[in-house]
Amino acid sequence: MKTGGSLAGVEQMQIDGSVQFDGVGGLSDHISSLKEMVIFPLLYPEIFERLKIEPPRGCLFYGPPGTGKTLLARALANECSQGDMRVTFFMRKGAECLSKWIGESERQLRLLFEQAYQMRPSIIFFDEIDALAPVRSNKQDQIHSSVVGTLLALMDGLTSRGEVVVIGATNRLDSIDPALRRPGRFEREFRFRLPNKEARKEIFKIHTREWKPKPSDNLLEELAEECVGYCGADIKALCAETGLCALRHRYPQLYESRQRLQINMDSIKIKANDFSMAMQKTVPASRRVVPSPGQALSAISKPLLEDTLERILQTLQRVFPHAELALKKDQQQGNYVIDSDEESPSISEEKLTHKTSGYKKAELRTFSRNPRDQPTSYRPRFLLIEEPGSGQASDLAAAVIHSLEKFPIYTLDTPTLFASTLPDETCVQLMREAQRSAPSIIYVPQIPSWWETVGTTLRSVFTTLLQSIPRFTPVLFLATSNVQLRDLPEEIKALFNNEYEEVFRIPRPTCAERRRFFEDLVMKQAAQPPALKNNTTCQPLEVLPVAPPPKPRKLTEEEIKHLEEQEEDTLRELRIYLRDVAQRLVIDKRFKAFTKPVVSEEAPNYKDIIKQPMDLSTVLFKIDMHQYLTARDFLKDIDLICSNALESKPYKGPADHLLRHKACTLSDTAYSIVRHEMDEDFEQRCQKIKESRKERDKSKIKWKMKEDSSSISVKREDAQFVSSQDIPIEEHENVLQGQQKSGTENEREGVTLVAKSPAEEKSVMLPECSDLREESEMPDCQIATTVEDSGSSDSQVHPTACVGRSQLDEKLQVCDGEAKKIHTQGVSVDYSELRQVLDLVIVATENVSISRMERLYALLSQCIYRHREDDDKTELVKAMKKEIATLNYL
Repeated sequence: MKTGGSLAGVEQMQIDGSVQFDGVGGLSDHISSLKEMVIFPLLYPEIFERLKIEPPRGCLFYGPPGTGKTLLARALANECSQGDMRVTFFMRKGAECLSKWIGESERQLRLLFEQAYQMRPSIIFFDEIDALAPVRSNKQDQIHSSVVGTLLALMDGLTSRGEVVVIGATNRLDSIDPALRRPGRFEREFRFRLPNKEARKEIFKIHTREWKPKPSDNLLEELAEECVGYCGADIKALCAETGLCALRHRYPQLYESRQRLQINMDSIKIKANDFSMAMQKTVPASRRVVPSPGQALSAISKPLLEDTLERILQTLQRVFPHAELALKKDQQQGNYVIDSDEESPSISEEKLTHKTSGYKKAELRTFSRNPRDQPTSYRPRFLLIEEPGSGQASDLAAAVIHSLEKFPIYTLDTPTLFASTLPDETCVQLMREAQRSAPSIIYVPQIPSWWETVGTTLRSVFTTLLQSIPRFTPVLFLATSNVQLRDLPEEIKALFNNEYEEVFRIPRPTCAERRRFFEDLVMKQAAQPPALKNNTTCQPLEVLPVAPPPKPRKLTEEEIKHLEEQEEDTLRELRIYLRDVAQRLVIDKRFKAFTKPVVSEEAPNYKDIIKQPMDLSTVLFKIDMHQYLTARDFLKDIDLICSNALESKPYKGPADHLLRHKACTLSDTAYSIVRHEMDEDFEQRCQKIKESRKERDKSKIKWKMKEDSSSISVKREDAQFVSSQDIPIEEHENVLQGQQKSGTENEREGVTLVAKSPAEEKSVMLPECSDLREESEMPDCQIATTVEDSGSSDSQVHPTACVGRSQLDEKLQVCDGEAKKIHTQGVSVDYSELRQVLDLVIVATENVSISRMERLYALLSQCIYRHREDDDKTELVKAMKKEIATLNYL
């Protein structure tokens, strides 16, 4: 088989070259493994020759959507195509390889592997491989089984596939045929989890590294903390939405105009508020189907529960020591540890000494039994018990899962189990997946009600699978309960051992915790003055001028080369067709008189009459010289032949009438052939090619003219410099004095222009400001600040006005401070009364459940909202005391 022959759909795929390994965040372990598989055999072949081993030739990517499976494959293809390395990349969807014809799918797979073998080293990437190789069973037809069998034979059959790496990606790991998941086919399986906090911060840095200015590290840290459950695609969409929010805030005029307006890109500044607005509009992909069980403590309940959460995590580290790995903030990414060679015994039998003789029996045990390498857990289980009706176990369990987000979480609540028709199968699938991806967490919220809801069959399946997990496998079973331990069923009691701190009873909040919970609300929020009333009317939006149409994007050299190749292919087809049409006209005996140029002997006055002679031989010559870019140009020359004949042979007799008749017939025949045989779309493509080439020629001419003009200007400057050396010194002094005068005049003009910037023109032009001065009797500087805050917060000042504006800014700041003092002085707040309210709250919430505390917090917040416009807070204090008394009464 020839290279590239009859390989429909097997061509090499063009990959976006901008995606590299540095553009993939949070997947450093997977990147290192892929380098071992693909890049190291190309750069260090002597390693594999020395060890007599073959590198892995297959890997499987699996995980939820949006976690970077396809992105990592593209980055691998780009990394392998740099420098001297040239690796061919083939990408296929699972459904693209299937065909309705019997045997065609198998043939396409064989052609794909043969082409990859010929162009080795190469990579074949199967996206959504579960559609191509599903689990073979009796329910499926023979066609799918044949495709799966062909793929198995191609990946690891009798013939070696050489330097061909096969990568598969799927969201449904259990839907793939088990025969593919063995060494020789897919040696390695890479699980793509939702990114943890460090990975989310790294992804944020990647997507915001081109922003000016860049977000601060503290802001990125807060975003990574808040965006729990966001995958890489969600973070990318969040950054894009943030930019759009900043655009809406700065230029709302763009949404009301159909024309392209002129804007200042430097004035668009992304703020932290834009991120919060974008997060409200963005729904993570993981929460669109099933919400994530992990969630940090809310800002309201954090002062009340953070101490209890800290005690829970400390107790959990003794039960589940692997939790310490997830709680370390400065943990180094990766699982690669360099061990010392002194303690590890050699596998060879040569030169054994008395020091190594003791390791003969324990030689292989060092790989599995070493408590210094990793923590050891023995059936870790943890139960959170709360008081009935308190509702704090669910918040604390979600906070614990959020703290341990580095581990995969598998929730076995009733909605997850009964969402499918077979809850038993769902339970088996989740628990086996948790065992396979250890260390992991199995979470069952409110286990007493869950135990009563599920049937006896599901109970036995659950307990059997839980007991079948190996005893030292780090799989944490986390559960919550609103029933005390003594009242739980015996089967649930048997799952948890109270003697080894596997049961944690959530205590009631202490007095200090309750004080921190209500102190900010009562002492700070309740004493806030009402918002500053702005009596000025809303200013109209800035009128933006209409911008010129955008310039076309400048093509790169590779794109221009590719475009010219496509244009040449189209024009080649045009020339083949026009040559055929012209040949048919030449062969036709009716047009014999127009095949050659007119000889001066036959028509002496022909050259005097006809200024532009034309004939069919000249048309063929122009076709061969690539002078026809469209069929219209060809027909113009045919019309020229006809018009020349009519002009040179006016009607004088029957002989002239015959020649004129043949000329008109030639024109009609050519038009008829072209109109009936040529497609209109093809003619339009040729016309576009002609126009684009004209534009490119014009741009080249302009560029040459600019270069010539720049060289001429340089010569003129040199000439002026030479001539200026002959000017007397007195003339130089006069010139300098004139420049200084003009400079002072320009500075005055610049000051006046800066003083009348667009933002300040509005403050001068608006009539409301003068009325405001008379009515409110406020100082001029204070009114200027209100106008600037309302309309010109994003305006920029030219650097020439810095000297004049610094003193004005200081005056504005002083006026703002005076206004705040006057405003706070107008509020009547008795802090002793507020402190008394706080003491009443602390006394009233003693021995009260957390749900009632949160209800009281909401009621007090409603009181503050209702009295937010009051300058005198006396009524607010009375309303808050009334709500506290109602709580005591209840």
